[in-house]
Amino acid sequence: MQNKARHHDRSIAVSTLYSLDFKNALDTEPSLIDPFQGMNEEEVSSLEEEDRIFIRFLVYGTLQHRAEIDELISKYSINRPIEKIDLVDRNILRVAFYQMVFSKDVHPAIVIDEAVKLSQELSNDVSFRFINGILDAARKDIAK
Repeated sequence: MQNKARHHDRSIAVSTLYSLDFKNALDTEPSLIDPFQGMNEEEVSSLEEEDRIFIRFLVYGTLQHRAEIDELISKYSINRPIEKIDLVDRNILRVAFYQMVFSKDVHPAIVIDEAVKLSQELSNDVSFRFINGILDAARKDIAK
C-alpha cells in the first residue's frame, strides 16, 4: 500500500508544480505556495498526515533546488531545451531529479520507474521514453 500512496503523492506534487509552472509562478515564495493546488479541503484531509508531509517535501524541495535541477535537465536533454519540454514532462523530471540528487531517500531505479509511470499516466504516448532516457543517463553519472 505504501508504494501506491507514494505514487499518488508524487502525482499530486507534479500537478502542483505543473500548475505553478503554467502560471509562471515557480519563483513565488515557498511559504505562500499551497502544495495541494487543485484539491479541495475534503481531498486534502482524506490524505494521511505522512502523505501530506511527503507531498510538501517534494514540492518545497523541488522549488528550493529548481535552478540546479533545471541545469541538470538541460545538461541531459541535449536535443530539447528545457523551455521546449512539455510542462508535465518538465515537472515529472524536476521531481525525479530532486529525489535522485538532493534527497537520495529512494533508490534511483525506483525514482526512474515512478517517473516513467507518471509520464505514462499524465503525458503523451512517447514521453516516457524521453524521461527514461534522461533519468537513466543522469543515474549513470550520479553513480560514478
